[in-house]
Amino acid sequence: MLAILAIFQQRLGNIMKIILVEDNLDLGEAIESRLRFAGHSVDWCQSGLEASLHLANEICDILILDINLPGKDGFAVLKEFRASGKTSPVLVITARSEIEDKVSLLDIGADDYLVKPFDLRELDARLRALCRRQAVTKTAELSLGNVIIDQAARTLKINDSLIDISKREFRLLEILSTKIGQVIVRERLMSQLFNLDEDVSFNALELHISRLRKKLEPADITIVTVRGVGYAARFK
Repeated sequence: MLAILAIFQQRLGNIMKIILVEDNLDLGEAIESRLRFAGHSVDWCQSGLEASLHLANEICDILILDINLPGKDGFAVLKEFRASGKTSPVLVITARSEIEDKVSLLDIGADDYLVKPFDLRELDARLRALCRRQAVTKTAELSLGNVIIDQAARTLKINDSLIDISKREFRLLEILSTKIGQVIVRERLMSQLFNLDEDVSFNALELHISRLRKKLEPADITIVTVRGVGYAARFK
């Protein structure tokens, strides 16, 4: 079972925070299960209004967005998302096949689209393509003193030595180090590291912080606790 999971994770790519917006329960459950099986963190919203509220407070690596949503459609959600300045790739899934709709979606900020019904293997392929495209536009390496964080390869080096680091530890380091000196509140870190329905407490976050601190002992940066608020990565 573990071998199958490893192969599936390798095929789909790096571990990501994905926000899924889909009101169809069967399709939503199928997509959510497949992505979580691959190790990704998935927040599933089932209406346009819920999506707008969630996206206003969360950061994601990829947004998977249905168009025909109750209350507020995907066009409005996408326009708001781009108007807020967020640049994460957006994969639209829609039952509409007219060429005008496809052009409109791309014009207002979608990166790709899938027309229902579709095979989940095609969804995997589209997500891999978006990941590759995002990796090209993202700075591959972040250098902080004697620390090199390779965001494309998902590796950490300290004094040119490769450090063994888990996927969640790397994600935590990535979030903190890209905003060096800024305090990131605990709730935001929790939402970026864990699924909404995972039964975890702040103790789980503190455990990852503790493990990461030990690995950063020889580094020029450290993680400090801002009591009652959150954490920040700072130079020593």
